Amino acid sequence: MILINNPYCLKFCLLNNYMKLVCLSSFIMLFLLPGFTPADPIDDVANLLKLGNTRELAKSFASSVEITLMAEENIYSQAQATLILDKFFSKNKPKSIKLLHKVNSSANYRFGVFILTTDTGLYRVAFTLKDVGGKMSIIELRIENEKVK
Repeated sequence: MILINNPYCLKFCLLNNYMKLVCLSSFIMLFLLPGFTPADPIDDVANLLKLGNTRELAKSFASSVEITLMAEENIYSQAQATLILDKFFSKNKPKSIKLLHKVNSSANYRFGVFILTTDTGLYRVAFTLKDVGGKMSIIELRIENEKVK
């Protein structure tokens, strides 16, 4: 009873509980922070290619996209590029994708090279992303037959 009535003891207990709460919260945040790393735009594009999801992929296109599909190369609008990729993925259903090379050292440009496995064969897919108005947009996409070594 003597301790509870003592104002210094009450302050000490409250401060001690507050410090435990702050320390525990800080400790928990240290474990959670690595899970909050921002998504890599190269990996995002690769996942959409793996799914063959051209509708979502089109959201990442710049206003014009240079597309090389096998030997055919041209610059297309977002809508045209989407149609071309729809046609490609309707004939070549994606199964998996494997990273070959990734360059993300520049804040303004990113580059990725992947091997896309489809039901009809392997394709080498390379794409370039550029920062356009604070958003990484696909400015170039190359899909070529993978030369098996």
